[in-house]
Amino acid sequence: MEIKVLGPGCPNCHKTEEVVKMALLEAGLPAKVEKVTGMMEIASHGVMRTPAVVVDGQVKCSGKVPSLAEVLSWLGR
Repeated sequence: MEIKVLGPGCPNCHKTEEVVKMALLEAGLPAKVEKVTGMMEIASHGVMRTPAVVVDGQVKCSGKVPSLAEVLSWLGR
């Protein structure tokens, strides 16, 4: 599983990364979490609002910090 947290480094982007890592820890799942800050790469995912989360190439949310429950549902938990 590959997860990307997209955002320029704002507080909401950092919070999103924390929530994703907490969900992975809670679910007991191994995954690579990559922080993407480059605007060209963010745009290449079709994302116009950050923070955003991409799981295995699919954009799961954009423009908000997801809840722990939301992230767990994306992970199948």
